[in-house]
Amino acid sequence: MELPPLESESAPTDSRLAAMCADAAYRAARSYQASFHAITRRAAVRFIARDWEGAQADAIERLQLYAAVLDPLVAEIGRLMGGRLQDTAVWAAIKAVYSSLIARCQEWEIGESFFNSLTRRVFSTVGVDSRVEFLDTDFDAPPTAPRESILRRLEGGALPALIIAALTEAELAAGRFPLLGDEAGEAASRINARLAPDGAVALEVMQSAFFRGKGAFVVGRAITADGAALPVAFGLRHRDDGIRLGALLLGETALAILFSFTRSHFHVHTPRPYEYVRFLCDLMPRKRTSELYTTLGYHKHGKTEFYRDFVQHLRRSTDRFVPAAGTRGMVMIVFTLPTYDVVFKLIRDQFDYPKDSTRHDVMAKYRLVFEHDRAGRLVDAHEFEQVRIEKGRFDPALLEELRRHATQSVRVGEEHVIIQHAYVERRVRPLNLFLAEADRETARAAVVDYGRAILELAAMNIFTGDLLPKNFGVTRSGRVVFYDYDELCWITDCNFRDLPEPQTHEQEMAAEPWYTVRDNDIFPEEFPHFLGLPDELLGALTRAHPGLFQADYWRGVQAAIRAGEIIEILPYGDEARI
Repeated sequence: MELPPLESESAPTDSRLAAMCADAAYRAARSYQASFHAITRRAAVRFIARDWEGAQADAIERLQLYAAVLDPLVAEIGRLMGGRLQDTAVWAAIKAVYSSLIARCQEWEIGESFFNSLTRRVFSTVGVDSRVEFLDTDFDAPPTAPRESILRRLEGGALPALIIAALTEAELAAGRFPLLGDEAGEAASRINARLAPDGAVALEVMQSAFFRGKGAFVVGRAITADGAALPVAFGLRHRDDGIRLGALLLGETALAILFSFTRSHFHVHTPRPYEYVRFLCDLMPRKRTSELYTTLGYHKHGKTEFYRDFVQHLRRSTDRFVPAAGTRGMVMIVFTLPTYDVVFKLIRDQFDYPKDSTRHDVMAKYRLVFEHDRAGRLVDAHEFEQVRIEKGRFDPALLEELRRHATQSVRVGEEHVIIQHAYVERRVRPLNLFLAEADRETARAAVVDYGRAILELAAMNIFTGDLLPKNFGVTRSGRVVFYDYDELCWITDCNFRDLPEPQTHEQEMAAEPWYTVRDNDIFPEEFPHFLGLPDELLGALTRAHPGLFQADYWRGVQAAIRAGEIIEILPYGDEARI
């Protein structure tokens, strides 16, 4: 009998090649997840040791980790496949083998998105190709069972004692809690007042604490004997004498602000992210799954979940994309689907005068926002490429604007619109429109929060550049956030100056500045003249935040930042403090 020839090492069969490539992708995905968890697990150690600079370095390292693992994988796959790199049949086989490998993992959904990132780097697919991408998950139900519960249930004792147990076990056990007894008693009184004044209350909290900046949060719910539940988050902060229970957040709205799309990602150990996200969805049912994955640090899978939800919405709806509410953008064309609460932002081919930045500059600003501490005031954005949408879903006037002014970002075909590059953000109400619509008290509160947003961003070394209310928006929880990034810059790059006193009558009456002004010169005293606010609202802003209009204040912020002071913006108000 004649034996078949031995397989040549230089030309493996399709099945062998698929197995080799799937194994390489699987090993890279596991390496990414292992490094992700190693960085994340350091958060508890950093918090207990008050190592804030180390925590900041970890945040940056974790954000950059994805590309650090994916880039060498793309090169390895290129070497393995050679001339068959874009052979769709082989890639379909790779996907099938890879799916069987990640079925053994507790983080299979993160593995699917990792594979999508790989194939999109190889193919630059227009739309989505389900043969080589996980458009929908391969699993109708989680392929693996939980190894242990992600929750701890504490019951059978007085509520203050249960709170102390919840805060001093597991990751935080090494911390010092000098006044926790008194603080736990105050927290228990607030929970009982909201939930069960006369009954026993149990606690159900997540096994892992949530770390961000200088704070840590233990998240869960308080439950009565008859099953009534109240979402809770215990906020821990350091004082000179040790760790203190600094705040108690109660209810869905308070937790939604803590987990906002305007805040930087948490560091929380999630050996099974699927279970963590589902529990958080129980606490905050109005939150999208995509936002919760993102806030846990799984930005790429958050993008996958968003796209899946978006595609499903397109199938269920019939409305058209239209220009978003607000002032026409000089740099971006912004449009939205009325029944879906996001906006699409496309960079214009040419920017209106006096804008002098470039497309590359704008993209760099969005990257800066992604990597920087957003302090609850900068809207997170997903960056998408090669998205295909039916042409009939676009308003004709919008379609014409895209054809004329966004040819580098969009391609209009006979049947489809191909969005070659876009940023997708949660839709908020532009502040200028909100102020025109709101009653006096609501408008006054929004203007005060607008000033607070500017100053909180300054504490994070961010100057928004263009302070006009049209560049800010109001979230559904009433918070003012910033979303126009093309003029954003570092506070430490600005030169905040006092207005020079005129020395002559001619100088005093001059229509143009008689003094030298450089590109980075900023005169806070002039802010009131161009904000366009009615006198009543401008007065409220000035009284609440006088430093906003004083160069000395801004120079003081610069000095603190340059001295290495790490300022944290708390994700709760005074009413939540203990």
